[in-house]
Amino acid sequence: MAPRRMIRFLLNDRPVTLSDLGANDMLLDHLRLDQRLRGTKEGCAEGDCGACTVLVGRMGADGLVYEPVNACIRPLVTVDTCHVVTVEHLRGQDGGLHPVQQAMVDHHGAQCGFCTPGIVMALYALWMEVPHPTGAQVERALQGNLCRCTGYAPIIRAALSMGDHGTTDPLLEERTEVADTLRGWQDGTRVEVAKAGSRAILPASVDDLAAILTEHPDARIVAGATDVGLWITKFLRDLPLAVFISHLDELRATTLHGDTLQIGALASYESARAPLLAEYPHLARYWDRIAGWQVRSMGTIGGNIANGSPIGDTPPPFIAMGARLVLRQGATRREIALEDYFLDYGKQDRRPGEFVETILLPKAAPDTLHAAYKLSKRRDEDISSVAAGFAITVADGMITDARLAFGGMAATPKRASQTEAALTGQPFTLETLQAAAEALAKDFTPLTDMRASAAYRMTAARNLLTRFWHETQGTTATLEEAV
Repeated sequence: MAPRRMIRFLLNDRPVTLSDLGANDMLLDHLRLDQRLRGTKEGCAEGDCGACTVLVGRMGADGLVYEPVNACIRPLVTVDTCHVVTVEHLRGQDGGLHPVQQAMVDHHGAQCGFCTPGIVMALYALWMEVPHPTGAQVERALQGNLCRCTGYAPIIRAALSMGDHGTTDPLLEERTEVADTLRGWQDGTRVEVAKAGSRAILPASVDDLAAILTEHPDARIVAGATDVGLWITKFLRDLPLAVFISHLDELRATTLHGDTLQIGALASYESARAPLLAEYPHLARYWDRIAGWQVRSMGTIGGNIANGSPIGDTPPPFIAMGARLVLRQGATRREIALEDYFLDYGKQDRRPGEFVETILLPKAAPDTLHAAYKLSKRRDEDISSVAAGFAITVADGMITDARLAFGGMAATPKRASQTEAALTGQPFTLETLQAAAEALAKDFTPLTDMRASAAYRMTAARNLLTRFWHETQGTTATLEEAV
């Protein structure tokens, strides 16, 4: 079947068809410059402030799902067969203010107003799911929105009351019609578009992706674009050929098979959250500190692993848990331990034309103690200075096995093998953990950079072993408050 040479999507209440676009074109630019929808703001151009938040509705296994995303780093080509909703489309049942907007007015939630449309859209996404949210749900929903006027208190009060102004709106009532439109556009064909030397391909299927990468092994694979988007907006890099894969639902599922949780490489942080935390509850606190809601909706677990960043959030705890990767090249698959995937800074064990297909996590053993830690300058929506995952097996008071993995301490996510050896065979005591922590200096020589000094990183890594002991003994409250 010949490739389709255009994308089509629903923008608020009307269809849009585009053929003259490439891999470098971003959704925000199209909205503001081409569509003149300027309620969506550009604040940071790196997915950090939330001023550009819009909703993107896509058809998935559970029907039509709307997610808040950062339009500034969302490639335009990826909204093919989606519904893009901007702040201009919000309205109440009578054509007046939407319940979220009315709540913001009543509680004086707007200060200068620049960030307000993005905040409204994030709250709109929350209102769709939970019209009467708890305080914790509101704070989690707003992690990806920065208010430069520090007006958070009235914004939170508005969010808590938004359901009082109504629990339905025209978009919810039109959901079936929108879903039918999007479903009708899903023709199962490959999409190829280009502009000014930049070419974008959307594979028709995972098999088609494998075929494309066999033919073009040097093509840039783009999943959630939360990293690649910054290459375009901040570093002004061109993408001559990019293969966008976030629409491939075959790679989105997270399912339990026997004693193994299988996570499709395109499962987002948000979509994988419930099944992941059901099996590994120790990740709950850690998981909700990964970025903000918008980035968690776009970012994929496979992409976070595949790009090989030494400060990626998922590798340290996953390595400690014994994760393995399934890599695919054409019709051939191979399986490797996650820790073996990272070879050196910017270098991974991924062959030409090969891609991460699945992440495999074994179920936690009942006698193994797990923990995951993230230290950063800012509590929410910040990159880790140090990240760690611990898995220590204790039998009859003795440590029989230890897996400790750290991010931010070396050129790659890495296990602390010397420290693990110092723990194994020793009694599980605070003294054992603190003595073994001294071996971290043999495992790592951290760098000083804008996020932390080498001395801080080493001290913090050692202190995490002390924290781990106290938490396993049930003394978590003061430690939680201190971080």
